[in-house]
Amino acid sequence: MSPVDWIIIGLFLVALTTIGFFFSRRNRNLEDYFVAGRSMPTWIVALAATGTSISAGTFVGSPELGFNTNLTFIMSCVGAVIGGLFVALLVLPRLYRAKTITIYGYIGDRFGETSKRATSVMFLFGQLFTSGSRLFIAAIAVSVILFGSIHFQFIMYSIIILGIVSTIYTMAGGIKGLLYIDTLQILLVIGTGIAALVLVALSIEPRLGLGEIWRSLTDGGMVKLPARPEYGLAADGTLKGWAAGSKVQLVDPSFRFDRPYNLIGALVAYAIFKFAQFSTDHEFVQRQLTCRSVKEAGVSLVWSQLLAIPIVAVFLCIGLLLWVKFTQDPGAMPSDFFADARDVFPQFICRSVPTGVRGLMVVGLLAAALSSFNSAINAMASSFVTDLYLPIRKDRGRPVTGDAGEMASSKKMAALMGVILTGFAIVTAVMQQSSGLNLVDFATGVMCFSYAGMLGVFIVALYTRRGSTASVIAALVAGLLTVLLLQPYILTPLSQALLGRTLFIAWPWWCPIGATVSILVCLAGKPKQTI
Repeated sequence: MSPVDWIIIGLFLVALTTIGFFFSRRNRNLEDYFVAGRSMPTWIVALAATGTSISAGTFVGSPELGFNTNLTFIMSCVGAVIGGLFVALLVLPRLYRAKTITIYGYIGDRFGETSKRATSVMFLFGQLFTSGSRLFIAAIAVSVILFGSIHFQFIMYSIIILGIVSTIYTMAGGIKGLLYIDTLQILLVIGTGIAALVLVALSIEPRLGLGEIWRSLTDGGMVKLPARPEYGLAADGTLKGWAAGSKVQLVDPSFRFDRPYNLIGALVAYAIFKFAQFSTDHEFVQRQLTCRSVKEAGVSLVWSQLLAIPIVAVFLCIGLLLWVKFTQDPGAMPSDFFADARDVFPQFICRSVPTGVRGLMVVGLLAAALSSFNSAINAMASSFVTDLYLPIRKDRGRPVTGDAGEMASSKKMAALMGVILTGFAIVTAVMQQSSGLNLVDFATGVMCFSYAGMLGVFIVALYTRRGSTASVIAALVAGLLTVLLLQPYILTPLSQALLGRTLFIAWPWWCPIGATVSILVCLAGKPKQTI
């Protein structure tokens, strides 16, 4: 990293902090701080919501996915649009009519204060792992840039640095500041992604025409490399653990539940997963609650997912071209990247991108990382303050009174959430290394632990008259335990012991299966009779 690169990065961080503190003076009460007074324009919310969806998992994980597999992940983005459409039509109108600052206030109106608090706690629990994993993934790239390695120790240092920076400007500006910051950051991500794609294409040696690149990609996993064991090759010279077949395959029509991105997995299971995310995860719903009307909220949600498709495609294609580059010239990259592609794109940024442009690339990475992490801090603080902290203080006879007192409490809780999330990012770093999942699947799969139970509770609350406080709590626990049982390290030995065969369920199905169990449990509760 040259001084020019560091100057560019420094200017970016100063700009974020300045925007945060600029909007801090415009927050007069909790509604301003957490839902921007419900006054934000559609295009800002759409771009900001795209930034929340496009995390470091896309910037770092999608090139890894393209490098190792193919383009079938794009079909999951189509599933996300389907999930967003159903939320816009079926869920957002009811949430807007409820006029609550957090979506868990709706559960409180339906089942009572204890149910609201239980659901909020489940959200906070899930968010610790979800956003912790995103920060960990971003730290992989930062570790390469700062320390030239993804050794565990350096990843920990990088997590702490990112956590401190993001917490400072998130605490200051509230949701309105974050929406403008996220809009700036997603534009940076798009620009740096396109620039990186061009640079990777120009770096391929020997120079190949489009036809030659296409033929190399359609050969895919059948590419042969020199017989050097340090490349992680099988005995016949092919790469171990990589998806065989065409790397430009877009559609997988197989009817199987052990593949995450075939048509049934992407258009059914992933759509249900996204329906859960957009309707029960306050980090995402909070963006829509800042809009001026429910129609604008729905439009911004759908557009955010449509915009995500070409962005994800760009970063997948970066991985494809890096595959071509390093299979054409294996000596251009250290051998261990053929066995572990997590940092293949960050290493390219460090080794092959010219000064100045490298700084812009790092800014794009930081934009992707911080846009999702700061969203989580604000959403968690919003839920904690309005659903737990203020009501509990009131119940104990020590209420926080006045807008100034509530604002001070909110900023303190935002700082606390940032510290806790940073700590859990270290936990997820350990989890990912032992899970065997790639970065994208890990970052999204961990969300299912909380989404499954919450989706079941929300569906019962929205569309039935059943349910009680006891059944809500039981449904949340049942959804979490179901997803836990579907984890490969539990399901595999369990299925072998009970069935004599190995079962593996791809992660997009964890949420639909867990939600089904949660719905059945929640429906068992009888509502209190009113006279």
